[in-house]
Amino acid sequence: MTEETLFEFPCEFPIKAMGKADIELDLIVVEIVRRHVPDITEGSVKSRPSKDGKFMAITVVIEASSKQQLDAIYQDLTDHPHVLVAL
Repeated sequence: MTEETLFEFPCEFPIKAMGKADIELDLIVVEIVRRHVPDITEGSVKSRPSKDGKFMAITVVIEASSKQQLDAIYQDLTDHPHVLVAL
């Protein structure tokens, strides 16, 4: 039985993670995503601080190949202590 999804794979997919701004969050997020998608390019990663500067949002646009791949990325991100939210 195949799992239903609204996406057609492969597709471009933005992965966003948020955490405190006082750590190298972009490096942590890229390292985690790279475990599942080895060919991340420099232009695929964007970071943005919160209005008060306490938090950072990192977005990595990947070429997603399956729902299982996305589930594994989100699981690894949410398991990391520095990642507060993964969207």
